[in-house]
Amino acid sequence: MILITVTHTQGSVPREAGTWMIVHRDGIEGTLGGGHVEFQAIQLAREMLGEDTACARTKRFALGPSLGQCCGGVMDLSFEQIDTQQILQLQAKQNERLQPVTLFGGGHVGQAIVHVLSKLPCRITWIDSRDEIFPSSLSPNVICEHSDPVQSAVPLMATKSIVLIMSFSHAEDLEIVHQCLKRQRERNDLSFIGLIGSKTKRATFQNRLRDRGFTDLELAHVTCPIGLATIKGKEPEVIAVSVAAQLLSLI
Repeated sequence: MILITVTHTQGSVPREAGTWMIVHRDGIEGTLGGGHVEFQAIQLAREMLGEDTACARTKRFALGPSLGQCCGGVMDLSFEQIDTQQILQLQAKQNERLQPVTLFGGGHVGQAIVHVLSKLPCRITWIDSRDEIFPSSLSPNVICEHSDPVQSAVPLMATKSIVLIMSFSHAEDLEIVHQCLKRQRERNDLSFIGLIGSKTKRATFQNRLRDRGFTDLELAHVTCPIGLATIKGKEPEVIAVSVAAQLLSLI
């Protein structure tokens, strides 16, 4: 297997330094951004796969007319042969850099959001109080947890987590929000608390949470509704894209 890494960039390029892809005999993993530069890089990697002893090498690609691209930048790529253990180490380091997201709720919207976020640089913990609610097949960066009561999972969330709350019950949602605000009061270590719902739901929750002793400043930590206001539609897939777009500005 050949690991291709972007070691240096200059000017306008499709991916940043540190981006990598792996070429093996049966296919590829990852992307350098596509286009002719990736095609040429894959070709060189496959040539190296055909060699008995492939030595590490570097190559500079100018993204100009010679490659049929008009970006105008330069990408320096390194090529090295790696084994399965090195791939696992590389994937583990990449996983450490993923944004932790905790999503409460396994309903239609929750499933749509997980489907979209699993393609992004996120490490997702998906939580529900109901048994057998999660799909059988999921991306490796999605971990499913059953928690009853569901809010008991809040203290265990990773630091800097983005939290999305959309359980099947408004009562559960309220308890999750309560615990998130309590954690913010104690630790102030959550990056985002998002609650699905309407402006009416937001007002109702704010009144109930004020009765529980939270201040308006603390309540401002909760975003409700979630998603971009400019994206209309209430279909689960539309909401998922809207929420993903909102979260990308935080990652």
